Amino acid sequence: MTFHSRRLLLSAALFLGLAGAASAEEVTLRYLASQGDLSAHELAEELGYFKGTGITLENVGYAGGGPASLIALASGDVEIGSAATAAVLNSIAVGNDFVAAYPSNGINKDVQSVFYVLEDSPIHEIKDIAGKSIAVNTLGAHLDHTIREALHSAGLPTDAANQVVVPGPQLEQVLRSGQVDISAFGFWQTTFEGAARKNGGIRAVFGDTDVLGEIAGGFVVLRRDFVKAHPEAAKTFVEQSARALDFAREHPEETRKILAKALEARGENPDIAQYFRGYGVRAGGLPVERDVQFWIDVLVREGKLKDGQLVAKDILYSPETATN
Repeated sequence: MTFHSRRLLLSAALFLGLAGAASAEEVTLRYLASQGDLSAHELAEELGYFKGTGITLENVGYAGGGPASLIALASGDVEIGSAATAAVLNSIAVGNDFVAAYPSNGINKDVQSVFYVLEDSPIHEIKDIAGKSIAVNTLGAHLDHTIREALHSAGLPTDAANQVVVPGPQLEQVLRSGQVDISAFGFWQTTFEGAARKNGGIRAVFGDTDVLGEIAGGFVVLRRDFVKAHPEAAKTFVEQSARALDFAREHPEETRKILAKALEARGENPDIAQYFRGYGVRAGGLPVERDVQFWIDVLVREGKLKDGQLVAKDILYSPETATN
């Protein structure tokens, strides 16, 4: 090959590369962060996975919990929401056309929500939580539904416990001061839980896996109209976020370092990053139908959904979502 030919090929390659870069649609996705945590799309951003894709993430504040995140998504204040699966389903059932993009977290033997009491508490099993006060980060989300399902499994009324809303950073404090009988640390709050365990004097009563088994704990959610308007951006967002979930599982120590740096940049305590145990999501970062169908069945049983009102496969994101 002559020098002139090589120059022509190089010029063509550069042109095509620039043309490809220019063709990437510029899309900004706003979201609400969670205290003490880093979502997989935030991790993907830190890892540079969205570089050159046209996708820009913009943190516009903090969400008090999943329901608040879904309200912001429905109102158009953000493009990315995140909530417990049951909360997502409830929101869809009342008319919000959402797509479950990817599992935000999963629960398994390593990553789960844990309900803690003080060491000398008379509470030792699920049936003992009836009539007791339980600190949760928000109502209507994962911990709320887990408590209801736990009480149901013990043959008790699902509203037999008193739930008290407490921000994640204060869960340990309200338990130790006796303001509540139980503090529930969600699967996304392993950083706060790890710090509390290190301080001693508390014990676990049960975890959500005891009630739910291994399952996706919640989902990152997009509006269906956004997915239809920006199919390639939505596809890239899901793929790279799932890629970040795999990175976290394969590189836990590096992920903790990234989390610490991000928490410090947000003005939070970076030391708690050492207690991050991962996202608990299956390899590949994608859901299975049971992740959604389990909660559809629960909500049908409780009379909050009609049988057949929602179908799991229609809610879960797929590349075909934009054309449905």
